Amino acid sequence: MSLIRRQSALVPDFTELWNAMMSPAAPVFGTHPLRLEDSMDEKQYTVRAEIPGIDPAKDVQVSVHQGQLTIKAERTEKHEEKGRSEFSYGSFVRTVTLPAGAQEDGVQASYAKGILTVSVPLGEPQEPVRNIQVESAE
Repeated sequence: MSLIRRQSALVPDFTELWNAMMSPAAPVFGTHPLRLEDSMDEKQYTVRAEIPGIDPAKDVQVSVHQGQLTIKAERTEKHEEKGRSEFSYGSFVRTVTLPAGAQEDGVQASYAKGILTVSVPLGEPQEPVRNIQVESAE
């Protein structure tokens, strides 16, 4: 089950802009959204972020707080040659809500070939659903 909404290639991807603007950890201006994909099975939720051209030791921050996973990265522009660039530089940020049962203490992150992979172990949800009896007000 994917928690990130997929869109047709013919439809503009407004999800990235919306997520960047609505992220409580991200300023609205001066940041670029990260492109993500996710997957989940019974034991683990995995988020992969496309962030080529960065140093993961210096340029990436992964944090978890109150059921939210936030990935921040920054790519600085190098002015080595004159010419045109379509690369995105600056701050990148994305926050996703973790699924029920996510164990925040066991989160792991790795970076290889331009892809940041964040793995979140899953267990039983901490708070079971509590049913509320509806009484007649008549």
